[in-house]
Amino acid sequence: MILRDLLQLVLFVGLLAALSPLLGRYVHQVFSGRRTFLHPVLGPVERGVYSLSGIHPDENQTWSRYAVSLIGFSLAGFLLTFGVLLFQDKLPLNPQGFPGLSWDLALNTAVSFLTNTNWQSYGGETTMSHFSQMVALTYQNFVSAAVGIAVCAAVVRGIARNESSSIGNFWSDLVRITLYVLLPLSIIGALIMLWQGMVQNFDAGVTATTLEGGKQFIATGPVASQIAIKLLGTNGGGFFNVNAAHPFENPTALASFLQSFYILIIPSALVFFLGDAVGSRRHAWTVWAVMLALFIGGVLWIYFSELHGTHLLQQIAGGAVPNMEGKEVRFGVFGTSLFATATTDASCGAVNAMHDSLTPLGGMLVLFNMLLGEIIYGGVGSGLYGMILFILLTVFIAGLMVGRTPDYLGKRIEGREITWCMVALLACATPILCFSAVAAVSSWGTGALNNAGAHGLSEILYAFTSGAQNNGSAFAGLSANVPVWNVLLALAMFIGRFGVMLSMLVVAGSLAARKKRPISDSSFPVEGPTFGLLLLGIIFIVGALTYLPALSLGPIVEQFQMIRISHLHKRSDHFCIKLGIIGTVNAVLQFFFRKIGKEFFHNLVSSLLIRHTLQFVHRNIQFRNSYRYEQTTIICKSF
Repeated sequence: MILRDLLQLVLFVGLLAALSPLLGRYVHQVFSGRRTFLHPVLGPVERGVYSLSGIHPDENQTWSRYAVSLIGFSLAGFLLTFGVLLFQDKLPLNPQGFPGLSWDLALNTAVSFLTNTNWQSYGGETTMSHFSQMVALTYQNFVSAAVGIAVCAAVVRGIARNESSSIGNFWSDLVRITLYVLLPLSIIGALIMLWQGMVQNFDAGVTATTLEGGKQFIATGPVASQIAIKLLGTNGGGFFNVNAAHPFENPTALASFLQSFYILIIPSALVFFLGDAVGSRRHAWTVWAVMLALFIGGVLWIYFSELHGTHLLQQIAGGAVPNMEGKEVRFGVFGTSLFATATTDASCGAVNAMHDSLTPLGGMLVLFNMLLGEIIYGGVGSGLYGMILFILLTVFIAGLMVGRTPDYLGKRIEGREITWCMVALLACATPILCFSAVAAVSSWGTGALNNAGAHGLSEILYAFTSGAQNNGSAFAGLSANVPVWNVLLALAMFIGRFGVMLSMLVVAGSLAARKKRPISDSSFPVEGPTFGLLLLGIIFIVGALTYLPALSLGPIVEQFQMIRISHLHKRSDHFCIKLGIIGTVNAVLQFFFRKIGKEFFHNLVSSLLIRHTLQFVHRNIQFRNSYRYEQTTIICKSF
């Protein structure tokens, strides 16, 4: 590994480890209703929102009332976003004069931003007006992130409270996390991005003269204000079609590094919020270390997969050559690997390179990150309650294996919690596997592909995984802006988001009502290396093995195909060398026998040489399948 890249990784992890506990403690203060350093400024705003909306922040809700409030708020947000997108041509701040979206694209986009997925079946700068970007999409970037963190807080309260029927107040959670966490961090993030050269204006764009003398229209708009929250809220939807690979959306290598950090800082901090809420920082560090191990492993996996390139590139160059297809040279292999791992670990979906152009092993890793359930830090809120799901499964399975009563931080884990944890797992796995299977054998599914074979299956699997796991990134080779794709992806996003979210609220309500027992030597330990390894094992066994057959048919097969093709090229090179020798011998014999007037002997020897070569080529089935077979046959016959 290059020293420069290693230092960047160490710096990234160091910043994450240093700032996450501080932000986690601050989030705990916010959710506890305690006074923070921002209360003198934002306290009056918070009280004004409560007064105008009739919210009683001290009124606690049961899990069912919490869920009803969440669903009602989400439904209202969906209708607002759907209406703005459908009628954007009738609304202001549309300097480009864009028409309203079709019903299926508006439906897909509204559900996408509602569920914190931000899947985009369109090019932002050629489809969305400034009004749609700011009012519909940026609004959802804030509130969808706030909803995820609010549910996370409710689940944590369920673990921390003792014989309680309530898990908090959805409305006060929503207001507090938006005002005191998301809004201040977004302002800071936007200012830093402006410093790095990101665009922020209300213009339609500028017309530039190219070096060839032609004219090119370059779109601009309110970019920085949207990009900050798209990263901090792990939303991912870009202002431009190529997302963070666009120089106006990701101007410099430093900006790309900071954007990767923005993606992970809140999900990472929420782990320490859990530790403070339950009074166990050691447990928080253990969970955080498991996430960190998976994160670093992912970065290194993609880094070395892309650094060594493909076998064919290595043969042509005579050594290891980085795979730079689909990557920005200004970010390089490490910048791409860091961003790709962070965005697929955290259900963000922003990209600074085309994942479709990664090597098969690199593409498999970003897909694998999502298939685990977006729990490696994960989305804001959703990542932590997704990891709590696996923690409960670990405690339950390990407790049964060693003969101890399964309990988690003093709360006994029973069949009800495990049942709903499995419902949550199936809520993601079902649309991914079922919809991918249907698309793989349907004309509308295969017709949208840019690639056939194993890579085409990977494109389908990636799309539905990205939707159901609420990531939003794509393999980019898929033409998904047709009604059937838009509707099915919207359904996958909806099931994946609310199926897990509502299931975990049921678990939170069940745990909150349970009596908390003192933690003793007989309690199952949930901190330290042993528990961390157990948790890793359950994540791989339960999470990863569910999708192993699908991965085997996609990126794993593609990797073997790539190796096989490189060997075919190597063998065909040897054949061509042999033919060159035969041709040279044939020419010498022809010259010699003609000189002595014995052309009969020349024809006899030449035919024997050519017949031997053709028989050898025909016997080698692999070579017959290569692209040089036809060339070789023509050369032989021409002798």
